[in-house]
This record gives sequence, C-alpha cells and structure tokens, in this order.
Amino acid sequence: MSELSPELGREPANGLEWFGQELEAALIHKGASQRELADATGYKEPYVSKVKNGKALPSPAFAEGCDRFFNTSGYFARLLARIAQHGHPEWFIPYLRLEEKAAQVLDFSPFLIMGILQTPEYAEALFRAAHPRDTHDMIKEKVGLRLQRRSVLERPDPPLLWVIVDESCIRREVGGKEVMRGQMEHLLRVAQTPNVTVQILPFDSGAPPAAEAFTLLTFGDGEDQSPVLYSEAQGLGRVIDSASVVATGTERYERLRADALSPEKSLRALREAIKEYAR
Repeated sequence: MSELSPELGREPANGLEWFGQELEAALIHKGASQRELADATGYKEPYVSKVKNGKALPSPAFAEGCDRFFNTSGYFARLLARIAQHGHPEWFIPYLRLEEKAAQVLDFSPFLIMGILQTPEYAEALFRAAHPRDTHDMIKEKVGLRLQRRSVLERPDPPLLWVIVDESCIRREVGGKEVMRGQMEHLLRVAQTPNVTVQILPFDSGAPPAAEAFTLLTFGDGEDQSPVLYSEAQGLGRVIDSASVVATGTERYERLRADALSPEKSLRALREAIKEYAR
C-alpha cells in the first residue's frame, strides 16, 4: 500500500482526530474492519475504536502494528511522532527528543508529580487550572500528549527513572481527594517496577539543596550525547549541556537523594497517603 497522505508536513488542528481520520481512511482503502485491525495488532476492538474516533492517543506499538497491517513504510509511526510533538511548547520539544533516548532520567519534583508519572485525572486538573479558557477538546488533547510520554517507560530498553518527590507533591490536593488517591496508587504501582525508584523528601528534612524542579538525563554508550540538565520556570524551559552546570545539578541531586526517605520508607509513605485520601 502506498503512503496515505501527502501532507505529513502540515500541522494538524487536532492530533487525535488527525490520526483517527487517517486510520479510518486506511481501513476503508483496505476494506478491513476494526476487529481485523485489533486482531492483527494485538489490541482490543474498543481500543481501536477510540483511536479511530479521536478519543485516545495510540501507543507507538499500535502505530507500528498499523504500518505492518496496512503495509506502509512507517507512515503511522511517523504520524504519531509528529502528533506527539504537536501541542507541546516549542521550547519543550528538544527535551522530549532527549527523554526518548535517555538511559537514565533523574528528576526532582518540589511541587507537582512529574508529567511522565501523572494520571489522566491529575493531568487534566493541572491543565484546567493553568488553561481555564481552553475547551474540553483542547484539554483532552493536552492530557493525551502528556500520557504519551509514558511510552518511554514501555519501550524494550526503558531508562532508569529515579524520582525524588517532595512531600508537598503528595499533600497538595490536585483535583480533589479521589484524584489524589488515584495518583498515589499509580505512583505506588510504578515505584515497584524494576526500572523506577521513587523517594519522598519529607518536610522535616529541612531546607532542600535545590528549590526548583530539574531533571538530569544521561545516555548510553551508543549515543553521541553528553549528559544534560533540564530546568523550567515561568512557563519556559531549557536544556543545558554545560559540564559545570550538569556537575552542579548532579551534586545537588545526590544531596537530595541522601536527605530523602529510603525507597522502602517512601513506599510506606505512599501507602499511608492512599489511606488518608480514601477516608
């Protein structure tokens, strides 16, 4: 089958709908059903339906499965990559590209749970607070794009993700008690996977070595990329590859790690938070 659209270079008005429309066109062209596509890709038919109707952002594995099913030369994978960047601030895209190939992600979150670990409900509450004039569909797309970042942890060789979460992140009621309970349960589940470590920085640890959020990325031997530090403030972020800045950030991260609860005690703290939000 030939490529489906000559307009890959254009920017879609709605990324979820764009992918769905292309998927529907491909099914019609092939004369295939949603069930056949579901069987071929290993996904359930309701999932295919949601993607086709622009209600869910597909996973990279599903996009690759579509390329095999429709015999395209990577069209759907490229389309998904394009959509995953659309809607993100331009200054954030360089970080996203680096995050996708990082071997290690070290994050300090002083106020809010980092994006890659957020639940849909938690992310939606944040976007609604930050963008009160956005429509429901605009918020939905922002949430979908944020959740797409989870695919980094689902790849065959996921990075080591080490997250230090200030206690304020688990105490601030974003979206209400039910949303926070779901967020804490998700964080607890992820924290027990082999490549993820979560530590809570308690209030009684005193003044933190760093007051602002930052992320350190390191890369494997096969990557021609030096370690970088990403920081964000007032809606603007930047990737810094200065060796001295990265060294300072690494030193501060080690001090934060030393001040934080152990991974085991952090899991207990998350379980306690879940109980509190369930009351």
